[in-house]
Amino acid sequence: MKMIELIKTRRSIRSYLPDRIDMDILTEIVDCGRLAPSATNRQPMAFHIVQKEELLEPVFRTLSWAGYIAPEGNPKPGKEPMAYIVVLVRKEFADTITKHDAGAAIESMILAAWSYGIGSCWLGSVKREELTEILQIPAEYRIDSVISLGYPAETPVMEESEETTRYYKDENGVLHVPKRPLKNILYVD
Repeated sequence: MKMIELIKTRRSIRSYLPDRIDMDILTEIVDCGRLAPSATNRQPMAFHIVQKEELLEPVFRTLSWAGYIAPEGNPKPGKEPMAYIVVLVRKEFADTITKHDAGAAIESMILAAWSYGIGSCWLGSVKREELTEILQIPAEYRIDSVISLGYPAETPVMEESEETTRYYKDENGVLHVPKRPLKNILYVD
């Protein structure tokens, strides 16, 4: 897939097939995050891959999904993520610029995952203290966010809307994701 197509077809996925993701692919995805731009090249990020079966459910319990349509937007039993990447930031970098670094790294990883046909969802609503304990995150790091990963068991639909940006599921369970029309947000000269 070409980069433009990757960007335009990527959607947040919240329903996954029960197929494992190869560790080499997960490592390659993290490597793409590692290479993302970083303000003054401080590189404050670290990444924790979770793929062991016994950790998937405890991590899942620490996450909140699809606020607009919860609990309908939550992954159903048997459709949960098959891996996670927990995005960490060194505590010594407490400034807001690290949010930009995290965002760049996360977007790179989400697009890298999609290039393998792996769906993802960027989750910021995390029980951070509980997850820190479950994964034994080193004290010098704080959790920024979590990326869920898995081969998609759904195909969300993007649609342009001038009225709303609230995503929803239709009567067939298909997720619709409104996006503001380009003509409404683009200014030239």
